[in-house]
Amino acid sequence: MHINEIQDQIVEEFEIFDDWMDKYNYLIDLSRSLPVIDDKYKTPEYLIEGCQSRVWLRADMENGKVVYKADSDAVITKGIISLLIRVMSDRHPEEIINNDLYFIDKIGLKENLSPTRSNGLVSMIKQMKLYAIAYQAKAKKDN
Repeated sequence: MHINEIQDQIVEEFEIFDDWMDKYNYLIDLSRSLPVIDDKYKTPEYLIEGCQSRVWLRADMENGKVVYKADSDAVITKGIISLLIRVMSDRHPEEIINNDLYFIDKIGLKENLSPTRSNGLVSMIKQMKLYAIAYQAKAKKDN
């Protein structure tokens, strides 16, 4: 499925809910589907800077695609990172780097987060894109 089709699915899922309390509850539900990072990666090296909560993110290159795994000590943040992983994981680096994550604005996520969580969202996206850039550079170097 194309990255934009997944974003459109997420937008449709969030349109079901009328208020943000229901959307927060949905984020909490989504946190349970997160592909959890192994405890051995819950180290400062994998910790995302700029998040109010602690978020660990790991990326691996598998068959030319970046695969993310993460965990957080806060359920809403865990739900947010699970959405990001759903959209960006198992993609070629170029697709991650060049794609506009429009679902964030369409579901109203950023404006309904506290300023510190909103900063954390930006930090998560930035780190995921940095992993993709690094894997893209490594692939070009190896070829």
